[in-house]
Amino acid sequence: MRVISGTAKGRSLKAVPGMNTRPTTDKVKEAIFSMIGPYFDGGHVLDLFAGTGGLSIEALSRGMDRAVLTDIEKKSIDTIKHNLEVTGLSGQAEVYRNEAARALKVLHKREARFDLVFLDPPYRLKVIKDLIEQLDHNSMLNPDATIVIEHDAEDTYSDPIGRLEWVRRAEYGDTAVTIYRNTASGNTVEQAEATEGAEGREH
Repeated sequence: MRVISGTAKGRSLKAVPGMNTRPTTDKVKEAIFSMIGPYFDGGHVLDLFAGTGGLSIEALSRGMDRAVLTDIEKKSIDTIKHNLEVTGLSGQAEVYRNEAARALKVLHKREARFDLVFLDPPYRLKVIKDLIEQLDHNSMLNPDATIVIEHDAEDTYSDPIGRLEWVRRAEYGDTAVTIYRNTASGNTVEQAEATEGAEGREH
């Protein structure tokens, strides 16, 4: 794994030891940022189930100002801190070991607001809709904020969730990426579906 673009381009990222973490492949990561970026003019990113921290590190490298990364696993927290250090981005990030819903409660008390959220829970956990509803209900998303969820391709997310409007879905083998955008500001989101077949399939 590596940082694909931006200020930390080319830096290698360490994987979480063991078999419990499913890191986002560089191919999927590159596809995600081609859909939501590819570069940013500042903003705050939240990375729940951060794993290696690769997604939010990529976002910081491409122009986001600050990131909050959370994970429940100590091995992941240690890996995230290592990867932030080697990319020179530690000063722009806060790293917490916590369960996702509890982390959102703490951040809500701090009146934290985000422009980009990554949700990549273990596939066995069916918590994505609940977490998005929590973010929306607690007004933790800035206008036009984007939520990127990485999930089992067998699971379908296609309806609005609260004030979050479905924007796009793409498939890469057993993995799917679905994007939502906050429309609380009243802006209209043009919906488009992109399903990538053979070219997006992992081998």
